Amino acid sequence: MNLEDHLGDIIRKARAMSGVSLEAAAKAAGLTTTELAALEDSGVVSKKPDFARLAAAIGLDAGKLEAVANGWLPAEKDLGLWRELRCVTTSAEGMTVNCYLVWDEASREAALFDTGWDAAPISELLAANQLQLRHIFITHTHTDHVAALGAIRQQFPKTRIHSSSKNAPVDQRNRANDFIQLGSLRITNRDTPGHAEDGTTYIIGTWPEDAPHVAVVGDAIFAGSIGRGNQSWDLARQKVRAQILSLPPETLICPGHGPLTTVAEEKEHNPFF
Repeated sequence: MNLEDHLGDIIRKARAMSGVSLEAAAKAAGLTTTELAALEDSGVVSKKPDFARLAAAIGLDAGKLEAVANGWLPAEKDLGLWRELRCVTTSAEGMTVNCYLVWDEASREAALFDTGWDAAPISELLAANQLQLRHIFITHTHTDHVAALGAIRQQFPKTRIHSSSKNAPVDQRNRANDFIQLGSLRITNRDTPGHAEDGTTYIIGTWPEDAPHVAVVGDAIFAGSIGRGNQSWDLARQKVRAQILSLPPETLICPGHGPLTTVAEEKEHNPFF
């Protein structure tokens, strides 16, 4: 799987974050505005930018940015370590989004994190594994992450919806220090606004055979990038540092878009940190 944000997307986001014009960024990079605009659109380097000066101008780490330009990707993840974890990817309206299903092997109780666009593959997974859907956890209420919520709730009316949204109808509003026990699995939440006011990261722990914790992060962070700072770029980065990158290095990061990654990989390779 490719990164959710190619090199050009990362540069464009960083310019927006730093308030740097296309002209100023192009000058720092040693490119014309036409060349930088083409790079931002395609992610393809036709003329090598001065990564050190460009990164300094737009608030990124130069070495990490150049590594993305050279094709860095997170290592492919073996989900066999987390036998009861599945990533479900659906597409619509030109956008592909991930949601995640986890369950307790003994009780067969399941929890869904976001819904994506389509309820069908989730229903099929539940049926194929003979699972009872008990909880739906929403990372944030942007349409691509909750489009199938109504259909899933209609099929499974007894599920409890968890969210930090002040406006969406929920069964349990997230609070600090809350935890949900799903058989042997323990689910907690961390406040990660910035991309969205109701942004929430869910931590799933106590996996069998001591598999690392899992962090379902929505659009707070992607492999090699972050979500757009719709609410606040500064807040978004602050919360990612404090609430996600502070987790143990081996923690599996499950983002709303793009490939799975880890805390260690993002600390070493994400140009925004």
